[in-house]
Amino acid sequence: MASSEAQFWVVALTLLLPCLSVTAKQTYIVQMKHHSKPSSFATHSDWYSANLQAVSSDSDSDSDALLYTYDTAYHGFAASLDPDQAETLRQSESVIGVYEDTVYNLHTTRTPEFLGLETANGFWAGHSLQVFNQASNDVIVGVLDTGVWPESKSFNDAGMPEIPSRWRGECESGVDFSPKLCNKKLIGARSFSKGYRMASGGGFMKKPREAESPRDQDGHGTHTSSTAAGSLVANASLLGYASGTARGMAPHARVATYKVCWTTGCFGSDILAGMDRAILDGVDVMSLSLGGGSAPYFRDTIAIGAFTAMERGIFVSCSAGNSGPSRASLANTAPWVMTVGAGTLDRDFPAYAVLGNQNKFTGVSLYSGTGMGTKPVGLVYNKGSNSSSNLCLPGSLQPEAVRGKVVVCDRGVNARVEKGGVVRAAGGVGMILANTAASGEEMVADSHLLPAVAVGRKVGDMIREHAQTDPNPTAVISFGGTVLNVRPSPVVAAFSSRGPNLVTPQILKPDVIGPGVNILAAWSEAIGPTGLEEDTRKSQFNIMSGTSMSCPHISGLAALLKAAHPNWSPSAIKSALMTTAYTHDNTKAPLSDAAGGQFSNPWAHGSGHVDPSRAVSPGLVYDISSEDYVAFLCALGYTIQQVQSIAKSNVTCARKYSDPGQLNYPSFSVVFGNKRVVRYTRELTNVGTARSLYKVIVSGPPGVRTIVKPSSLFFATVGEKKKYTVTFVSAKSGSRTSRAGFGSIVWANTLHLVKSPVAFAWTLL
Repeated sequence: MASSEAQFWVVALTLLLPCLSVTAKQTYIVQMKHHSKPSSFATHSDWYSANLQAVSSDSDSDSDALLYTYDTAYHGFAASLDPDQAETLRQSESVIGVYEDTVYNLHTTRTPEFLGLETANGFWAGHSLQVFNQASNDVIVGVLDTGVWPESKSFNDAGMPEIPSRWRGECESGVDFSPKLCNKKLIGARSFSKGYRMASGGGFMKKPREAESPRDQDGHGTHTSSTAAGSLVANASLLGYASGTARGMAPHARVATYKVCWTTGCFGSDILAGMDRAILDGVDVMSLSLGGGSAPYFRDTIAIGAFTAMERGIFVSCSAGNSGPSRASLANTAPWVMTVGAGTLDRDFPAYAVLGNQNKFTGVSLYSGTGMGTKPVGLVYNKGSNSSSNLCLPGSLQPEAVRGKVVVCDRGVNARVEKGGVVRAAGGVGMILANTAASGEEMVADSHLLPAVAVGRKVGDMIREHAQTDPNPTAVISFGGTVLNVRPSPVVAAFSSRGPNLVTPQILKPDVIGPGVNILAAWSEAIGPTGLEEDTRKSQFNIMSGTSMSCPHISGLAALLKAAHPNWSPSAIKSALMTTAYTHDNTKAPLSDAAGGQFSNPWAHGSGHVDPSRAVSPGLVYDISSEDYVAFLCALGYTIQQVQSIAKSNVTCARKYSDPGQLNYPSFSVVFGNKRVVRYTRELTNVGTARSLYKVIVSGPPGVRTIVKPSSLFFATVGEKKKYTVTFVSAKSGSRTSRAGFGSIVWANTLHLVKSPVAFAWTLL
């Protein structure tokens, strides 16, 4: 018996060992010294294959191991390797670096009017509407996301002319996607899944694989692409909420989608492949509503790909992240990328909770069912021995305690809509979703599966107290539909990620905020509006919140500026959007922050909230060339090889800034550290009228003196460039202990205000 048992284990191990060797493999991104290719190789792809073959065993299939070769966004390839093979490649003289694949996450009607795009004196004031629409037809917005639902009316191509002849993209076929679904509006649809496939098949992510095609099974990609450039759709709504005409920011522009995000996330190898292809296809704007943590630019795949895009004249817009209100929580901080935070609209979806003591509290909701009637029912808040029941985590609620009652759930940890599902599964008839200190007074509306209302922290505290102290607490929930002209708005969303910028403290981020709370846009009919498995409802539109939603707003606005000014560089477009942004709400008060109800600051809102009607004619712009960005990179203390890995050319750093803050950026971030004086030079380009005179207006915190020389700038011709120097002097004492301060530098005349925010820090954190 012992002998047969031993034989069994020998056989078992023989079968198991190949499996172990397979599971040890994972995706690595290999960065190569592009200019070191021997002349004996006809192409870089052949060279990459040879390098891979050199570390492969006889049993390895080279074609299986090589996942992608990158031509433009990155110099190198992605491959399936075991750790030993990866280490062998690292030792090669031809290799800059070998990096494990990174998983990035999605940063998941009324908007055009709110942004002034539909008023008589709106965006196209001074421009022929017909000429402007024709120019927009030539602009292509590439969206890297979860794919597209091509049947959506937001991609209707009625009245659109032929596709621009320069377009080199295509619509790929898949098991659930026919190339015939594309048209003159949706002109490209591709998918990139090799990194995802490797991860999900590699044993450490065992979720079922979804169909590998451009079709959007998630909804996020359809929402973002239609926000950027969706066609006009009348009578759009989410189950009756936010009813009206839905349209993208650039409704006459073309859309190309690149599916790089899957059920388990967005893998860096797939993102790079998507960026690589989008650049070669010929997009004008690249929109990425996704990101990871902060990393040096030479380790940031999105930053590296975006650098090549910028060099090719492509505007790249990325979401700032949803990790606010935590300090220094930003993603996508490269200065050649537009980093977008989120604010509210002047539209709301009120809902009401009336307690047994007759106190009536207002919150928000997108619930669209039959409701719970007018009779109060029991109210319960389970803050007790089971510490997760107050959060309404799956399995945390006792049915006997909540059946037939309204349950108070604390916001946080799990998805807001999942909490409602947990309450419903336990027999509850309603939910009050109450903020904690982390979310402050920010209220996000959701399409809940049961009657539910979301309330802010202060109201939440009163409801929690009532539920815990009243001997017979009761509540009833009702709904108020859609309300417009909400004041104050915009307000900075509490979830919107904040500065300072840890990668480069001398660059102020985020750049701007845009609409990102309760945004209506097209949706995938493969999934219900909550995204929950038990949600069987279908809707052609959905309302979502996140910097994922604000990012495509700016991508679409960049497409409009590209149409109005086809010769502007990405940096000029970025400058126009930043220097014309506003920092006061519709009550004429400074922008406030939903996290604490206090005034916001540039670490939360950057230059302010975008104002496209002013951005189309900014007067002056801060332009930046690719050579300027290289001089910036050389000032960061990177090695020449690290700089070359980003710039993808044989740069020498013969020219470099003495301080990264010398970059000709449209905003300022002054880090004094041990210094009392910081001095920067900026250059402005006149894109307004000839013979224009601007005078400077300076503001700053106590303890800092700001001196600008010269104090006036005269531009005799259009296109003329003029420099100025600004000196920031910190007081000898007092303010040096302050953690931060804020001010601005404005160049003004009767037609234009060209405003730059200034952030001051005496310590890095």
